[in-house]
Amino acid sequence: MPTQCRNCPLRKWPIFDPLTESELGFMERFKTGEITIAGGTTLMMEGSNSPQLFTLLDGMGLRYKTLPTGERQVINFVFPGDFIGLQAGVMSEMQHSVEATTQMRLCVFDRKALWSLFQDHPGRAYDLTWIAAVEEHLLGESLAILGRMQGIERIARAFVRLHDRAAALGLAENGTMPLPYRQQDLADALGLSLVHTNKMLARLRDRGIACWRDGVLSVTDYPALCDLAQLETDREPVTRPLI
Repeated sequence: MPTQCRNCPLRKWPIFDPLTESELGFMERFKTGEITIAGGTTLMMEGSNSPQLFTLLDGMGLRYKTLPTGERQVINFVFPGDFIGLQAGVMSEMQHSVEATTQMRLCVFDRKALWSLFQDHPGRAYDLTWIAAVEEHLLGESLAILGRMQGIERIARAFVRLHDRAAALGLAENGTMPLPYRQQDLADALGLSLVHTNKMLARLRDRGIACWRDGVLSVTDYPALCDLAQLETDREPVTRPLI
């Protein structure tokens, strides 16, 4: 049976802003069902005009763009709570593809109802604007990382961000979290060669800071990882809307 929005398992995590009864009622009308897809399935294709929007309930995936050569460039990783398809909802077609890395369970929304959200629920519409603004911020941060950071610093920054996201969702325990991606995916996302990525991962492991092996990331020295990533260890988590 589809999960009712008021019983959504993601709502228990403090990282997500609480919803009012009115907003919950709208979301339950906005939601049309749930789907489960297998790892390796393409959920949304670049250039497609999907009639549906999604929120990831469980599982992990990635976003990527296809290059003229046919190769793909990973641009971000998808975690539970992420809203998928906003580009198609606003720009009529996706500007990137979304693929399931593991089995994914997703809430499904009717794209045609998106405009009623802006008309009748300005608070929810602001949440979508916030999501778009954060995506723009992350893109800017990614460009700065590619332009100014060394390889080991880029990987450290990525591991801190991924660890923090997982911890906020209850997916990390004692610094250990599932990270079921390929080294090539991480290399693509950070603008590094696979060989250099492998060397930097070995350096982090040898220094006792972090180890990524067999789909599991273990952060053994979080302060040292943050220091490499040029991030403070006492950062306050930023709450976010759950669509």
